[in-house]
Amino acid sequence: MELSVIIVNYNVKYFLEQCLHSVWKAGKNIAMEVIVVDNCSADGSEAYIKDLFPGITYYYNSSNTGFAKACNTGLSVASGTYILFLNPDTIVPEDCFIKCIDYFKQHPSTGAMGVRMIDGSGAYLKESKRGFPGPATALFKLTGLAALFPRSALFARYYLGNKAEHTITESDVLSGAFLFTDKEVLSKIGGFDEAFFMYGEDIDLSYRIQQAGFRNIYYPEVTIIHFKGESTRKQSLKYTMMFYRAMSIFVKKHYGDARRLAFTMFLQTTIVSGALLTGIFTMATSFFSFAGTLFKQRADPAKRKLVIIAGADNAGEVKKALGKAGLMLKAEYIMIADIHHNSFEKLRQQPYFSSAAIVFCESGTMPYTTIISAMETFGRDRTILLHGQKSQSIVGSPAKNSNGIAIPLV
Repeated sequence: MELSVIIVNYNVKYFLEQCLHSVWKAGKNIAMEVIVVDNCSADGSEAYIKDLFPGITYYYNSSNTGFAKACNTGLSVASGTYILFLNPDTIVPEDCFIKCIDYFKQHPSTGAMGVRMIDGSGAYLKESKRGFPGPATALFKLTGLAALFPRSALFARYYLGNKAEHTITESDVLSGAFLFTDKEVLSKIGGFDEAFFMYGEDIDLSYRIQQAGFRNIYYPEVTIIHFKGESTRKQSLKYTMMFYRAMSIFVKKHYGDARRLAFTMFLQTTIVSGALLTGIFTMATSFFSFAGTLFKQRADPAKRKLVIIAGADNAGEVKKALGKAGLMLKAEYIMIADIHHNSFEKLRQQPYFSSAAIVFCESGTMPYTTIISAMETFGRDRTILLHGQKSQSIVGSPAKNSNGIAIPLV
């Protein structure tokens, strides 16, 4: 077995469905196994996914064991030479796995790889590459100095702002949303530390990989979609408390006495201020979200005009599925895309385009690689949805901290 893909799921069955469609396309010519570990979902994920993807291995936990422990459960039965830990709210392009495997083979000092990530609106996610946390790094981020000097090697170290977005480079920390590694590396350092329930486990694993003498690589030759906002809400008090608790565990585990004391004091201060700021942000976000629902209705595709972009090989299927879901009544335009003749640019010139939501429908003539590129072109301040060929749902997330959208088609 060449590759084992391990996905931890929690109540996001439609996003997981779309993720798995992309995974199977990317693994078409690879000896691959897919292992889903479900942390006690209550949305019917197990029956839904096992029926659609009988070839996967599906473990259903009787309780939510946390991300790290669930990943280790998958790792314990994985037989692949390479291991990919992947979030369920992601979409990978067709050439993703081949490129990562080839890079590993050509660069034996590599311990793990992360890729360039965009959110559901097509915006680049800065956490695609990160520096290790420390008092100064965290202080610069919290005080806004990192934002003021986004390219500074000193002030913008949290997101490695001095390292180019489109250049292969070393990265201290790789995101647990997509962490590609070698099983031999994991056999030397161990899997995820289960003391981390959620958040911080990817920082800890990245740190141990480097300490073992391997290199963590940020690899922007591959871009994936990480919808975010769906597996968990980032801007919440619960998230803030869990994040700082994870940082405390990391500091106690890896830092010396003097540095540990300084960072612990810093964390205690920022927990209070961070919780206060998060509370204010959450209330403000809730208000503007409510106002947006009243006046703009941006995030609800059922209340907006839709531009449906489909390939010639699945236009009929898409029309039928959307018709059953009642969405065809809202469709302003259905474009049968010809990716060789500037169809996307012609679409941009249509008068209704600027305010419409877009549904990208993946197919042989509209591959994920094309969709990901188009999302970066057409995204920003609009709702973008995605439908995998022959899938039973449409998903999307207008922004990285927003609630996700999931529309069943059956």
